[in-house]
Amino acid sequence: MRPGRPGNRMSVEEIAGRLEIGRQAVYALLEQELLPGIRLGRRWIVTRHAYEQWERTCGLRSGPLLETHSEVTVLN
Repeated sequence: MRPGRPGNRMSVEEIAGRLEIGRQAVYALLEQELLPGIRLGRRWIVTRHAYEQWERTCGLRSGPLLETHSEVTVLN
């Protein structure tokens, strides 16, 4: 966490470290809406709560307005 950064937000660098991927891969996941985040201009805001919930559910989407599906499609 950087000085001045609220404890309820996560940086792209922190997410990249936890997922063991590069920063550009995190941005790609955010752009594809596979990671929970809000874009404000050029910045992405990711709350710790939303990220940890996403991490616990392996990125599966669920809820009354969202259909549940896996993020991987197997083609035969």
